Amino acid sequence: MTRAATKPSQALQLEPPRFEDGKALLIAGLRSDYTPESMNDLPAQWQRVVPHLGKIPGQLGRTAYGVSWCPENSLAISYLCGVEVSDFSSLPHEFTIVSIPAQRYAVFSHRGHVSRIRETIEAIGSKWFPESGQQPAGRAGEAPDFFERYTEEFDPRTGMGGMEIWIPIKS
Repeated sequence: MTRAATKPSQALQLEPPRFEDGKALLIAGLRSDYTPESMNDLPAQWQRVVPHLGKIPGQLGRTAYGVSWCPENSLAISYLCGVEVSDFSSLPHEFTIVSIPAQRYAVFSHRGHVSRIRETIEAIGSKWFPESGQQPAGRAGEAPDFFERYTEEFDPRTGMGGMEIWIPIKS
């Protein structure tokens, strides 16, 4: 959340977040880099990972994750779409792995269409953080800046339901 943000939708109203002590996660999936100009290609990354879902060695549950790294002072991102796994052995060679440490999170629900999730993320950085008195946690090693969580309630056909944004905060 330290990067410069594009202009958020003025109409977006964030729901108050809940706060959680998140457990450590091992996430495996496909990772790609995006510039503001190529951001519309991100859904194709999800389309490439969907055939693997439910067949990934060591997969835990049916929740999917969109994990983001945002270089400071840049609108570019690195994004991994994948699932939680029990370990990193036996994964397809094209998969990338990330270990997310246990930490404190502000968790925001996104109730709109998945294509508008970026508006919620931008509003968190430009509106909620400055008004909340909270601060984002500093990144430790390869830990991401934040992640999206798509629960079993998410319907990929409609792009609706079961979406959350987990932002690590200083405790």
